[in-house]
Amino acid sequence: MIQRIQTVWLFLTTTVIFALFLFPYLQILNAAGTAKAIKVTGVYENVGGQVVQTNGFMALTIATVILGLIPFIIIFFFKDRKLQIKLSYLNIVLVLAFSFWLAQTSKEVIGDISLQLQNYGIGVILPCLAILFLILAIRAIRNDEKLIKSAERLR
Repeated sequence: MIQRIQTVWLFLTTTVIFALFLFPYLQILNAAGTAKAIKVTGVYENVGGQVVQTNGFMALTIATVILGLIPFIIIFFFKDRKLQIKLSYLNIVLVLAFSFWLAQTSKEVIGDISLQLQNYGIGVILPCLAILFLILAIRAIRNDEKLIKSAERLR
């Protein structure tokens, strides 16, 4: 039953995590006055009117791809709802750990610069949205489990 609502929630989770490649999660001005954008792929600076990647985050990029593929793979375990729930909980923990990793990476890049609200990009919200979609998917999977159990009782 791949056409259930949890498929939509899990697909949205995948989409939101992969959107981290598009949107920066921090934008700062360094001491020299040049703008820096921090994404999961690296640090991008405006040098001579062109945006150039000055520092790459290979491990963070690979982790983002893996983290985005997990909910997509969970969709195809629709026959084993208990495994879907366990993997969804695992994915929530991984997203939380990933968010912590993003925060630590940004602390290393920005140093002693104090951040204000305008420094945060859309990428800061995306892991929270991923967790929300995973919770909604777990709820829908549980509702399916209840529906199946009630149908089996009637037989």
